[in-house]
Amino acid sequence: MSALIATRALTKRYGSHVTALDDLTLDVEPGIIGLVGPNGAGKSTLLKILLGLLGPTSGSATVMGMDVVSDGAQIRQLVGYLPEHDCLPPDVSATDFVSHMGRMSGLPAAAARERTAEVLRHVGLYEERYRPIGGYSTGMKQRVKLAQAIVHDPKLLLLDEPTNGLDPAGRDEMLDLVHRTGTEFGIATVVASHLLGEIERVCSFLLAIDAGKLLRAAPISSFVEHTGTLGVELEDGADLLAARLV
Repeated sequence: MSALIATRALTKRYGSHVTALDDLTLDVEPGIIGLVGPNGAGKSTLLKILLGLLGPTSGSATVMGMDVVSDGAQIRQLVGYLPEHDCLPPDVSATDFVSHMGRMSGLPAAAARERTAEVLRHVGLYEERYRPIGGYSTGMKQRVKLAQAIVHDPKLLLLDEPTNGLDPAGRDEMLDLVHRTGTEFGIATVVASHLLGEIERVCSFLLAIDAGKLLRAAPISSFVEHTGTLGVELEDGADLLAARLV
């Protein structure tokens, strides 16, 4: 039985100066897996290679036993992907967009409409489903992106910074939704984030990478049980907090 995701000495360079992934070797089993690392660590590059959208410079990777270089189209039929950046058409309704994505993934028209209604209800957009996406809040747009990622009933979800741009309440709701999606639908899920505090709330296993190298791969419990340090991560106001603490 092959691993869900396996990489061997996977390396990706952009030009001669930027190494996004550096000799990355790992085996990932099903579950809700956190992929954590600072911005620029190589998380998005890894996800795009796993989807067959980017070719590695050297090394190899498989998803569900399929090679990312030769079997990219087959992999994408079985994988749902939530991209990091805003990429939704503003003048199309959520219903039309998600059902279109379902059909692109091979669903017949009637099945795509049926599944679209189900997944929009699951992500909490059923009442708003006929409104143009351009009028949606950031949180609603992230939910549309999650809906299109699961409409074709994938075996694996790759979520790139799913809480991007959300306020604390929106982040909580999105993380709860990601956890429910992985557990209720039984879909293996990889959640990429630069915020460890978010990841540890929904994931059972953690992959930590930095500068394209694997720092550690272990159950989430082993990351938090040995450290005697409390880490506080701030979006802004670091100088003010430091002054207060002093």
